[in-house]
Amino acid sequence: MFYETSRNDHGLSHDPIKSCVVPRPIGWISTVSGAGVVNLAPYSFFNLVATNPTFVMYASCGQSEHGEKDTLANITEVGEFVVNMATWDQRAAMLASSASLPPDVDEFQYAGLGALPSRLVKPPRVAGAPVHLECLQHQTIELPPSGPDARNVVVIGRVVGVHIDERVIADGKIDLSKAGPIARLGYFDYARVDTMFSMRLPPQPPRP
Repeated sequence: MFYETSRNDHGLSHDPIKSCVVPRPIGWISTVSGAGVVNLAPYSFFNLVATNPTFVMYASCGQSEHGEKDTLANITEVGEFVVNMATWDQRAAMLASSASLPPDVDEFQYAGLGALPSRLVKPPRVAGAPVHLECLQHQTIELPPSGPDARNVVVIGRVVGVHIDERVIADGKIDLSKAGPIARLGYFDYARVDTMFSMRLPPQPPRP
């Protein structure tokens, strides 16, 4: 099958595009407002995009029931955020934190999560998450929205600090089988990382 995205004429009962690029890591992002109200929300349009220095990005699409999404509003106001690794053990709390709640509600408390202080930024970290990336806002890019009430924004953050739970480190590397990260597949589907394999690059052919 083929369809044009501008027409969305795929003829399927559900839009397939979110299942065409998978699995997508989940950016479980914690922020804090200028008034000190903490927010936590998961975003599956997220990834590591550069190293040396290290940058991550996440995309915020649309708006919440009360207007601009709290994560974006807080990053715009304070300029800091933390990416917490979403795992199998905390999948229910991650999903709970996706609820559209008023700006004065603390999603940590709503989802029953503990908060840990960060070292270099104001937003707290999710207790129990095996990896945290402390980030400073680097750039916000506006993308063309699909309608007057929509908004597509890409936020790029510079990673300034990394926390890794010692329990998931083995032989000088992160053991992802111990961390148990989860990813988004589309629709209501997720994936659990529990099978891994390694492949070495083949020898490079000699230069002529």
